[in-house]
Amino acid sequence: MPQRQYVIDEMISAKAIAARIEAVARDISTHFADTDKLVVVGLLRGSFVFIADLVREIDLPVEVDFLEASSYGDDTTSSREVRILKDLRGKIEGRDVLVVEDIVDTGHTLTHVLHMLGGRKPRRLAVCALLDKPARREVEMNADWIGFEIPDEFVVGYGIDFAQRNRNLPYIGKVRFTGDEA
Repeated sequence: MPQRQYVIDEMISAKAIAARIEAVARDISTHFADTDKLVVVGLLRGSFVFIADLVREIDLPVEVDFLEASSYGDDTTSSREVRILKDLRGKIEGRDVLVVEDIVDTGHTLTHVLHMLGGRKPRRLAVCALLDKPARREVEMNADWIGFEIPDEFVVGYGIDFAQRNRNLPYIGKVRFTGDEA
């Protein structure tokens, strides 16, 4: 099946992302100031660029781990069926845990992940998302820290992909499919 043609319009600049990450990291550092080590759990693959920049700005001892969950595949909409493709390597019982997500959309993936991690009895469990798309929410889900609230648009860049493309863009861009105007 041929790839749909599209163009990308910049929505959030690299400079705006960097400034917002600094502010969010300050808030996270204050919130977890009493921790001996914050376990930062990145949800792969979309969060990898965000988590790298975020942990460099958090003024606390951090440990980084990753979890891979999927509900999209190569599509532009969620299947609502969450699969765990890679679990954490370390234990989180009694630890302070910050889950880092690229985008909160329907809320299904994050709800599933938080339920799973909550069952492992962390001391505290919080969520930081780069992007929040509340217009698409199907289940009650609110992140503790949000980089940017965005409208119901399909976006790429800064780690977020479409069919494994465009993760390397330094900004967040809105995808506009061409040839769909008919």
